[in-house]
Amino acid sequence: MNRTDIRSALTDLLLTPGLDLNEAADRHFAPDYRQRTDGRWDDRTAFLSHIAHLRTIVAGGSISVHDELVDGDRYADRHTVTVTKTDGSTVRMEVYLFAEFAEDGRFRRVEETTLMLEGAEGDRNLGSAR
Repeated sequence: MNRTDIRSALTDLLLTPGLDLNEAADRHFAPDYRQRTDGRWDDRTAFLSHIAHLRTIVAGGSISVHDELVDGDRYADRHTVTVTKTDGSTVRMEVYLFAEFAEDGRFRRVEETTLMLEGAEGDRNLGSAR
């Protein structure tokens, strides 16, 4: 079975401008996907709304995975996302993530906590901005 991972998912969602959002989401996220970021739950529709918003303010960036663990249908990682926004500013966030895979290898559920390492105070909620 092919399984997704956070670097591939975020690259397709945020850092591949020509890739259709729904196509990117279908590659990595099951139809019943839900996510909790810093305590707030979103269903797949709300998550895609968040990503659509980010696509309007993110000009480029990178994902660095520091730790990654897969055990059966469970996935955990610690990664840093660095983005350059369209206004030229930089935001860098460290993310602690726990996830569950669907049977087909896509993410079914993600729960994450974010820690801003660099950026303006207004960017602190970038992980859940709409």
